[in-house]
Amino acid sequence: MKVAIIGTVGVPANYGGFETLVEQLVRHNKNDDLQYAVYCSRKSYSERRWVYHGAKTEYVSLNANGIQSIPYDIISLVRASRTSDVVIILGVSGCAFLPVFRLFSKKRLIVNIDGLEHRRDKWGKWTRKFLKFSEKMAIRYSDVIVTDNKGITDYVKAEYGMDSKLIAYGGDHVLMDVSYYDSDKILEQYGLTTNNYSLAICRIEPENNVHTILEAYSRTPDRNLVFVGNWHKSAYGLEMQKKYDRFHNIKILKAIYDLKALNVLRSNCRCYIHGHSAGGTNPSLVEAMFFRKPIIAFDCEVI
Repeated sequence: MKVAIIGTVGVPANYGGFETLVEQLVRHNKNDDLQYAVYCSRKSYSERRWVYHGAKTEYVSLNANGIQSIPYDIISLVRASRTSDVVIILGVSGCAFLPVFRLFSKKRLIVNIDGLEHRRDKWGKWTRKFLKFSEKMAIRYSDVIVTDNKGITDYVKAEYGMDSKLIAYGGDHVLMDVSYYDSDKILEQYGLTTNNYSLAICRIEPENNVHTILEAYSRTPDRNLVFVGNWHKSAYGLEMQKKYDRFHNIKILKAIYDLKALNVLRSNCRCYIHGHSAGGTNPSLVEAMFFRKPIIAFDCEVI
């Protein structure tokens, strides 16, 4: 069976939660009869491969995020319809196209709608309306709706009267024995010591309450914060970095995708800070839970 995965930046994972999901799917595929094709943004990879852990990679010359995510998903859908038996769509950006897609393709569609994308603070009024419409089309035209936490499952039932398949994220892949790592060397690399810092890891977006977390630590100089994220991807991120990088107790680090380094940072922190308020379940939170560190999280329904 040929399965196309669309809607993400691609693999290797270098962006967010859905990319982490796809990374794990292709890495742990033990079924020889299941062939994945992952659609990737050509603009996000200077080094391109045609096969990644057994999965075929298909490149589209558009950005996978922002306004270009809509044609990016549509082009991916059209191409996938020619070569795949099943199409997995992660996110709803391109799902406004599904009524048209259904006119020429009967391929089985599985859609993970992510979180409540139309409620994200970064979007304007008309973008939110469009995303809400895309969500409706995803619910209406997909064969299977996937949700990753009970809060979103309940939302789909209440909003659309539809049942979805609840598939929670795992995080046990982080449980590689950190004793094999040179933890002291990695901590030294970042100028850190054990249990002397709080840790936050996320995409730098307003709905992740980055500004709230940074402001709180700027007012508590006796508490250290290490904040890992893609600061250079938006005006918001650049503004936050410029404003808070001057505080001696706040260490702003660029995005880290080396699981070994992340595991060391997680296993040696005092606590984990999670400010997400609008998305689905975030893999970085699930992964942090496996280290049994105290977690300070935004109060939203995820169980």
